[in-house]
Amino acid sequence: MHTTQIAALTRLLEQGRDNALLRFGLGQALLADGQGAAAVEHLRAAIVHDPRYSAAYKLLGKALAEQGERDAARRTFQQGIDVAEARGDVQTAREMKVFLKRLDKAAG
Repeated sequence: MHTTQIAALTRLLEQGRDNALLRFGLGQALLADGQGAAAVEHLRAAIVHDPRYSAAYKLLGKALAEQGERDAARRTFQQGIDVAEARGDVQTAREMKVFLKRLDKAAG
Protein backbone atom coordinates (compact mmCIF):
# COMPACT_ATOMS: atom_id res chain seq x y z
CA MET A 1 0.00 0.00 0.00
CA HIS A 2 2.71 2.49 0.95
CA THR A 3 4.57 1.87 -2.30
CA THR A 4 1.54 2.89 -4.35
CA GLN A 5 0.95 5.96 -2.21
CA ILE A 6 4.62 6.95 -2.35
CA ALA A 7 4.64 6.61 -6.13
CA ALA A 8 1.47 8.71 -6.53
CA LEU A 9 2.72 11.46 -4.24
CA THR A 10 6.13 11.47 -5.89
CA ARG A 11 4.44 11.94 -9.29
CA LEU A 12 2.55 14.94 -7.94
CA LEU A 13 5.78 16.39 -6.62
CA GLU A 14 7.48 15.84 -9.97
CA GLN A 15 4.57 17.65 -11.65
CA GLY A 16 5.39 20.72 -9.58
CA ARG A 17 2.61 20.47 -7.02
CA ASP A 18 5.00 21.02 -4.15
CA ASN A 19 3.29 22.14 -0.93
CA ALA A 20 3.30 21.40 2.80
CA LEU A 21 0.45 18.88 2.70
CA LEU A 22 2.01 16.90 -0.16
CA ARG A 23 5.39 16.81 1.57
CA PHE A 24 3.77 15.78 4.85
CA GLY A 25 1.85 12.95 3.17
CA LEU A 26 4.96 11.75 1.36
CA GLY A 27 6.99 11.89 4.57
CA GLN A 28 4.30 10.00 6.43
CA ALA A 29 4.12 7.27 3.77
CA LEU A 30 7.90 6.94 3.60
CA LEU A 31 8.19 6.67 7.38
CA ALA A 32 5.50 4.00 7.47
CA ASP A 33 7.42 2.17 4.72
CA GLY A 34 10.61 2.16 6.78
CA GLN A 35 12.34 4.86 4.74
CA GLY A 36 13.10 7.20 7.61
CA ALA A 37 15.91 9.20 6.01
CA ALA A 38 13.78 10.04 2.98
CA ALA A 39 10.86 10.85 5.28
CA VAL A 40 13.02 13.35 7.19
CA GLU A 41 13.83 15.19 3.96
CA HIS A 42 10.17 15.61 3.00
CA LEU A 43 8.99 16.50 6.49
CA ARG A 44 11.64 19.21 6.72
CA ALA A 45 10.39 20.52 3.38
CA ALA A 46 6.82 20.54 4.73
CA ILE A 47 7.95 22.79 7.57
CA VAL A 48 9.77 25.09 5.16
CA HIS A 49 6.51 25.44 3.21
CA ASP A 50 4.51 26.04 6.39
CA PRO A 51 6.49 26.78 9.56
CA ARG A 52 3.21 26.62 11.54
CA TYR A 53 2.38 23.02 10.51
CA SER A 54 2.54 21.47 13.98
CA ALA A 55 1.77 17.92 12.83
CA ALA A 56 4.83 18.05 10.56
CA TYR A 57 7.04 18.83 13.56
CA LYS A 58 5.56 15.88 15.44
CA LEU A 59 6.19 13.45 12.60
CA LEU A 60 9.63 14.90 11.84
CA GLY A 61 10.64 14.49 15.48
CA LYS A 62 9.46 10.90 15.40
CA ALA A 63 11.36 10.21 12.16
CA LEU A 64 14.54 11.78 13.55
CA ALA A 65 14.26 9.72 16.74
CA GLU A 66 13.84 6.54 14.70
CA GLN A 67 16.98 7.49 12.76
CA GLY A 68 18.89 7.77 16.04
CA GLU A 69 19.18 11.56 15.78
CA ARG A 70 18.03 12.18 19.35
CA ASP A 71 19.33 15.74 19.68
CA ALA A 72 17.69 16.83 16.43
CA ALA A 73 14.48 15.04 17.46
CA ARG A 74 14.51 16.79 20.82
CA ARG A 75 14.99 20.22 19.20
CA THR A 76 12.24 19.46 16.69
CA PHE A 77 9.76 18.40 19.37
CA GLN A 78 10.58 21.49 21.43
CA GLN A 79 10.06 23.78 18.45
CA GLY A 80 6.92 21.88 17.49
CA ILE A 81 5.49 22.27 20.98
CA ASP A 82 6.05 26.02 20.77
CA VAL A 83 4.36 26.17 17.36
CA ALA A 84 1.45 23.99 18.43
CA GLU A 85 0.84 25.97 21.62
CA ALA A 86 0.98 29.27 19.71
CA ARG A 87 -1.67 27.92 17.33
CA GLY A 88 -3.84 26.52 20.10
CA ASP A 89 -3.20 22.98 18.85
CA VAL A 90 -3.38 21.50 22.33
CA GLN A 91 -3.56 17.82 21.37
CA THR A 92 -0.52 17.91 19.10
CA ALA A 93 1.48 19.83 21.72
CA ARG A 94 0.47 17.25 24.34
CA GLU A 95 1.55 14.36 22.09
CA MET A 96 4.93 15.95 21.41
CA LYS A 97 5.47 16.49 25.14
CA VAL A 98 4.90 12.76 25.67
CA PHE A 99 7.33 11.91 22.83
CA LEU A 100 9.87 14.31 24.33
CA LYS A 101 9.58 12.69 27.77
CA ARG A 102 10.03 9.23 26.24
CA LEU A 103 13.06 10.45 24.32
CA ASP A 104 14.60 11.91 27.47
CA LYS A 105 13.81 8.76 29.45
CA ALA A 106 15.45 6.57 26.79
CA ALA A 107 18.55 8.77 26.88
CA GLY A 108 18.93 8.02 30.57
